Amino acid sequence: MTETAAPATVVIAEDVADGEAADWGPLSSLPGNPMMWILILGELAAFGAMFIGFAVTRALDPATFDASQAQLDRLLGGVNTMVLVTSGWLVAVALRRRASGLSHRPLMLGAMALGGVFLAIKAVEYGDKIGRGLTLETNSFFQLYYLLTGFHAMHVAAGIVILGIVTWWDSLENLETGAAFWHMVDLIWVLLYPIVYLLR
Repeated sequence: MTETAAPATVVIAEDVADGEAADWGPLSSLPGNPMMWILILGELAAFGAMFIGFAVTRALDPATFDASQAQLDRLLGGVNTMVLVTSGWLVAVALRRRASGLSHRPLMLGAMALGGVFLAIKAVEYGDKIGRGLTLETNSFFQLYYLLTGFHAMHVAAGIVILGIVTWWDSLENLETGAAFWHMVDLIWVLLYPIVYLLR
């Protein structure tokens, strides 16, 4: 009597049960959960498409974009850049301290607080624009301004929640996963600020 081979799915399940990590290809070598990196790549692609759309629309109507860009508060945008970069630095230091078995939660709380400061400054900026009648209906520049900065602000809010979760459940992998998302939020703003506020 011959033995019947076990189905492949059963073999895979047994491997997982034995603790073998799934093969994510190049993503397996990155810190944190590979699923987060798939999300990050998707978000970067979405923002990249919006940046291209902004550049194309600007090329079609440079006069309107230059006049509208002059209505933005470069100082507040610059302050927010420093706030987010500092927040990302705190997360990086917290991650290094966690890997060394040292206290890291105060740094994570500081990073989340700075994320809140960023959103508060953005709210002040929106209030100023809306108070002066600069809304989504003003022109194509402000449509893209609110779309880009608003979409980014949603990621900052989501990032604060993620940092809170990984601060509570603070395994090294969880912290690496949260740090990867937060650094993506930093990177996007560092690109967005000069594109929307500065470059002419």
